[in-house]
Amino acid sequence: MEKTLEQNTYVLQEDEDLGTVKIADDVVAMIAGLAATEVEGVAAMAGNISHELMSKMGVKGLTKGVKVEVIGKRVKAELVLIVEYGYNIPAVSQKVQERVKSTVENMTGLEVSDVDVRIAGVNMQKG
Repeated sequence: MEKTLEQNTYVLQEDEDLGTVKIADDVVAMIAGLAATEVEGVAAMAGNISHELMSKMGVKGLTKGVKVEVIGKRVKAELVLIVEYGYNIPAVSQKVQERVKSTVENMTGLEVSDVDVRIAGVNMQKG
């Protein structure tokens, strides 16, 4: 119960008749992390686990390597990635920025103002 109280939550929608819709910052971070790992050339989030193990680790494993800051209805995201060997790093980074921006905006209704990408390493292992 304590962890739920520590998370930041943000109001997405308020309706006097129906109630309030809130979202936790960890959920926004999880959406951003999943969107980034869907881009071809991204091996993993830095400090994250492989795609196969994600379901076993739960939500906390999905937010490693992702930091989000929500101010009002605007989101700033910072992602730390490991890129597959042989991929163009600037091109992969741009695709990650576009994917994260569109996915977070479509799923939450929040506006993404910044998506900063930092490359922490290159995966040299062959699939």
